[in-house]
Amino acid sequence: MNALTPLLGLLVAFAVQAETWRFTVIGDTPYSDYERRELPIMLEKIAEQHPAFIIHAGDIKASNAKCSDQLFFDRFTLFNASAIPFIYVPGDNEWTDCKRLAAGHFSERERLDRLREIFFSEPFSLGKTRITVERQSAMFPEHLRWRLGNVLFVSLNVPGPNNNYGMGQESSPEFLARNPFVIDWLKQGFAHARQEKSAGIVIVMQGNPGFKHHAYGLTHWGYRELLDVLRDETIAYSGKVLLVHGDTHWQRIDHPFFDPATKKRVSNFTRLETFGYPIMGWVKVVIDSEDPSLFRFNVRAYNPN
Repeated sequence: MNALTPLLGLLVAFAVQAETWRFTVIGDTPYSDYERRELPIMLEKIAEQHPAFIIHAGDIKASNAKCSDQLFFDRFTLFNASAIPFIYVPGDNEWTDCKRLAAGHFSERERLDRLREIFFSEPFSLGKTRITVERQSAMFPEHLRWRLGNVLFVSLNVPGPNNNYGMGQESSPEFLARNPFVIDWLKQGFAHARQEKSAGIVIVMQGNPGFKHHAYGLTHWGYRELLDVLRDETIAYSGKVLLVHGDTHWQRIDHPFFDPATKKRVSNFTRLETFGYPIMGWVKVVIDSEDPSLFRFNVRAYNPN
């Protein structure tokens, strides 16, 4: 037997065991004519790095831009032109904010239904190449579930700045109708992750739920149940949890969840906030089956040159 045979066998075994996958996260763009011109170029730069897909965490226009069908179709065409699969999560600027006069004074529910018709009519991602996604229901087709390697992905329609809860402590009818489905889809995601023995779960939504306020017992009303369920499910889950959101335009990666019983950080939870106007950029996330943290991050601000 060749002396190199055992060594080659070890190298092959390690290569089989150590696997990596990549995806990219963007959000809160395009907000301006400049960003609309540059975003296709940025998407090309991202595609050159060969991630499995791009996730857009919501807000595809400025809050005061008109929520017209024309704008929606423009963004649909833009995202669908991506060379790699593109997954979009609704943000407040394109439906809850549409009731503003500057945004066209639309019905928020009508605009959400229109988004569903345009962006979520089929169980696939957008892009020139598409991946299959699972949808919660015909009523909530924007709630998606898909997989990459040994990680499960779940998207939620949770808009900033307070999950469309309403004014004061009185919840809006829209929030009351949607939130139970949000909570159910989140719980289902963790149940599937446990059943499939996933190494991790990635949850994507637009709204920043306000972890700092939550840590001091001042949780925003629209996020109370969501954060309670997310915390309890994370603590009970043996894998890693990554929450991706946008909304407040402050790119960061941190560990902001605290266990109220121990007063310590929830060690298996990471938050990733996307870049947002006026700074364009993306975060490449590497899933590494051999890394104790599971997720590695490469942050890139967009440079047009």
